[in-house]
Amino acid sequence: MTRQVTLFIFVLSLGFVLGQVSYSIPEEMAKGSLIGNIAHDLGLQIKRLTSGKARIFTRDSDEYVELNRERGVLLVKERIDRESLCKKTTPCALHFQIILENPIEFYSVVIQITDINDNAPSFEKSEKKFKISESAVIGAKFVLERAFDLDVGINDLKRYTLKPTDNFALKLHNNPDGNKNVEMVLQKPLDREKQEQMNLVLTAVDGGEPQMSGTMLIVITVLDANDNAPVFTQQIYKATVTENSPKGTVVAAVSASDADEGPNSKITYSITNTFDDVRNIFEVNEENGEVILIGNTNFEESRNYQIHLLASDEGGLTDSCKLIVDIQDTNDNNPEIKIMSKSTLIAEDVNLNTVITVISIEDKDSGQNGNVKCSINENMPFILKSSENNFYSLVTDSELDRELASEYNITVTCSDEGVPSLSSSVTLTLQISDVNDNAPVFERSSYEAYIVENNTPGLSIFTVKATDADWNQNARVSYILEDSSVNGVPVSSYVSVSADSGVIHAVRSFDYEQIKDFQFRIKAQDGGSPPLSSNVTVKILIQDQNDNPPQVLYPVQTGGSVVAEMVPRTADVGYLVTKVVAVDVDSGQNAWLSYKLQKATDRALFEVGSQNGEIRTIRQVTDKDAVKQRLTVIVEDNGQPSRSATVIVNVAVADSFPEVLSEFTDFPHDKEYNDNLTFYLVLALAVVSFLFITCLVVIISVKIYRWRQSRILYHSNLPVIPYYPPRYSDTLGTGTLPHVYNYEVCRTTDSRKSDNKFGGAGGQNVLIMDPSSTGTMQRLQSEKSILDEPDSPLEVRRL
Repeated sequence: MTRQVTLFIFVLSLGFVLGQVSYSIPEEMAKGSLIGNIAHDLGLQIKRLTSGKARIFTRDSDEYVELNRERGVLLVKERIDRESLCKKTTPCALHFQIILENPIEFYSVVIQITDINDNAPSFEKSEKKFKISESAVIGAKFVLERAFDLDVGINDLKRYTLKPTDNFALKLHNNPDGNKNVEMVLQKPLDREKQEQMNLVLTAVDGGEPQMSGTMLIVITVLDANDNAPVFTQQIYKATVTENSPKGTVVAAVSASDADEGPNSKITYSITNTFDDVRNIFEVNEENGEVILIGNTNFEESRNYQIHLLASDEGGLTDSCKLIVDIQDTNDNNPEIKIMSKSTLIAEDVNLNTVITVISIEDKDSGQNGNVKCSINENMPFILKSSENNFYSLVTDSELDRELASEYNITVTCSDEGVPSLSSSVTLTLQISDVNDNAPVFERSSYEAYIVENNTPGLSIFTVKATDADWNQNARVSYILEDSSVNGVPVSSYVSVSADSGVIHAVRSFDYEQIKDFQFRIKAQDGGSPPLSSNVTVKILIQDQNDNPPQVLYPVQTGGSVVAEMVPRTADVGYLVTKVVAVDVDSGQNAWLSYKLQKATDRALFEVGSQNGEIRTIRQVTDKDAVKQRLTVIVEDNGQPSRSATVIVNVAVADSFPEVLSEFTDFPHDKEYNDNLTFYLVLALAVVSFLFITCLVVIISVKIYRWRQSRILYHSNLPVIPYYPPRYSDTLGTGTLPHVYNYEVCRTTDSRKSDNKFGGAGGQNVLIMDPSSTGTMQRLQSEKSILDEPDSPLEVRRL
């Protein structure tokens, strides 16, 4: 088998590649036969065919070819009969497209089907009868039925033969359409008396290899004399009829005449077409020659018909003519819209001119009736681009935004230019998939929240909310507390934020007096890849609670001394004695202070300003008023509940300081202060006594132990070895100390006031003493036994 391949590649501006490859194969190939390696011929890799879901698209319902993606080849799917597919049309070809997706590409494939000699010439009837007068003149013509061969080209019908040729010869006439009229011409007069009937055989032979042929038997009956044959007024008639005309329409009328008289002049009309649909669509009136429409005419199936008519007289003589009927097109076909390839889901960030759908448009009408224009509904981010061969591509014309429109219903309407215009439409549904192109957006540009101090840790303060216009995972918002510090302390030790809900919780208990407000930033981040985020500032304001009592600044309360304000006995009404000054570290109404006189020695003498704390006299001071006046003032804030502080103000009503001093000498001290002082004095005395007794017990124990040791040595018989205590002074100058030192020791009952004096070196046998230290030295002599001991705890050393 010889297979021819022709490849054409075109790059169009539609965003996809259109290529064309052509193959040539003979008809009647077995199912599964190889047509061609389409992957190699188009320059495609086999994995591209698989990933692109390559498939065949054809406008016809019958599929004769299949695509094997794994091998990248085209195979015969069904047996191809060229005669059934194309009849006499040449060349005969299959047209289809190979569609690939992601991205969308399509290639046109043309497979030409070559003819093989698989059909022999044949006649519609196996026998043809003629009645010919014996008076027929030499040269009389008799039209014979043509043979028909379904094959084309060299395999088509080539020649005829007629046997025997004693009385008749065969004559062929070539027509403009390539067909041949076959006529039988009388060459020798007939003699009815010699041969009343004769049989001839007409043979049709094609040009194939091997040759094939078909035959028809011609039976001729010789009649008595008939001098003239019928003659048509025209050899070729022409007529026009509109397609879909109603049955019974007279298309045309043919006419023939016969010069004979009597029965031999009667003419009968008939149609001689064979192997076509002419006799199913038209018929001729045998008597008047009118050609009448008896079937449906369809311009799309056949644009003209050639009707072969025969006029016969009673004597067997005939004449022939041809009627050419042209079918006039009407706009009776709507445009056909076929989806070649489409995407039902695209991302919103696709590039401009991305191919969404490829459609094929076909209108079987011709001329203006077959001119089609397509459009889509308005206000769409898409346009239709046309190409050759009535292909359209739907491409993106502007940017897509899923947040504005997540789905498009695109209606493609195609209308022809006929009158009236016919149209067809198809609706495409396109889903827009989301990409993470929107950052979360907070409901406010900033937030302020309030919390009362002394809150419980973990308390929910406030909720921030951010929304993301994207979809699904791209719209899932998480909240993150950004790193920052408040007064040098990480903000995470103050607040926390729930990643899912955005609820802000207090981590600690706040104190308004330490921090009144602080701010931080929260980041909202979506779940896209890469993630997008936005920030917002949150300010937390601490609200004050009445958790601090007022503090009195004046008069100063001391535990060990008495402070009194003097009021002369000549003071008038409204005399300013003093002013109680207090503050409250709280704020607002919690810091609004009021002053009240709780107790007083004489309530009729003094009053306290409720707002300013001023103590004034409310009457004239008299001699009967006591010198010592004790006022108890309560300072109260305005909180709920209120807190208060109490201050004692001592007032002396006197004109001179000595009088005041004598009155206030025995003024009792603060009981609490005295109790504390007594406790600490008793504790100190107990500690000192314990230490003294402990030291005394230790010294006595050591003394007794050494005395016992010395007594044991005195009663023994061991030789006496002189023992010199440390820093012993040899008065004779023979010891280890060559000089005598003078020590002056001054000791008192208070150890912090003891003193040691060291004199210079004296004579070898002289002890110098300071007369002023006689008492001290006597005491030392009385304690000689202790000082002379080697390990005595009391030593006087030279520094």
